[in-house]
Amino acid sequence: VQLVESGGGLVQSGGSLRLSCAASGDTFSSYAMGWFRQTPGNERDFVASITWSGGRTEYADSVKGRFTISRDNTKNTVDLRMNRLKPEDTAVYYCAAVVSRGAYAPMDRRQFDYWGQGTQVTVSS
Repeated sequence: VQLVESGGGLVQSGGSLRLSCAASGDTFSSYAMGWFRQTPGNERDFVASITWSGGRTEYADSVKGRFTISRDNTKNTVDLRMNRLKPEDTAVYYCAAVVSRGAYAPMDRRQFDYWGQGTQVTVSS
């Protein structure tokens, strides 16, 4: 599967952005999906994930209550709605996928096999 992120940009603190990830192929519903983020010199950190059906989601503590992950299996897309953004949310955001029809959404980057190219999110103070 190929993943292409969009929707990044510059936003003021307290603002909102919606990231979208478009997946190629016709087996999107077989994939659990995730969002990760990375800043220079640091590891790629988990942000949110969602099961193949959308029935279960997981979030990093730092984004709980502010970010929402969702998917549309008819459009082969997964979105990350980010509200009340903070300067510390500034990072390159990556979409990720792994073949999984399990009941739990993976949270470890090592569990994901496919990655997008990333999209920059910058939150100004």
